[in-house]
Amino acid sequence: MRTYMVLGLALGFGMLLHVSHLSAQTFVFPEKGQSPEQQELDDFTCFKWAKQQTGYDPEHPDLAATPPPPSGGGAMRGAMGGAALGAIGGAIAGDAGKGAAIGAAAGGGMGMMRQRRVERGYQEEVQQTSAKNQQTRATFDRAHNVCMEAKGYKIG
Repeated sequence: MRTYMVLGLALGFGMLLHVSHLSAQTFVFPEKGQSPEQQELDDFTCFKWAKQQTGYDPEHPDLAATPPPPSGGGAMRGAMGGAALGAIGGAIAGDAGKGAAIGAAAGGGMGMMRQRRVERGYQEEVQQTSAKNQQTRATFDRAHNVCMEAKGYKIG
């Protein structure tokens, strides 16, 4: 189940980057009658300049790494710890088995709540990383477009 969730997040993240790139597609019109060869040279020059100005390379984005997904088993670990503590408390009261059962139930519930909290934090980190990567790409695109406009191209 966890594998499917991680794969789903990774796929969603990849699709988000792909869609943001497609929506950022620009059209370039040579307003000064530049040849296709000149436009290609100017585009390459502006690409290098934008990369230098922003520190971002769309060919090697080195996207901010998303943190590894949280490990599962929070409920199991909580139940085992709770059972151990419950057995000790139950032994003192005269029924270790009953104490272990109560401790396991309480510990399992606490472990599940902790695991959910960790997973929510992970999802927030993934969203923040995605937003930062989109912002960095947008800054690069803006720098590239400014350069191309300065060379006499209409960007749209």
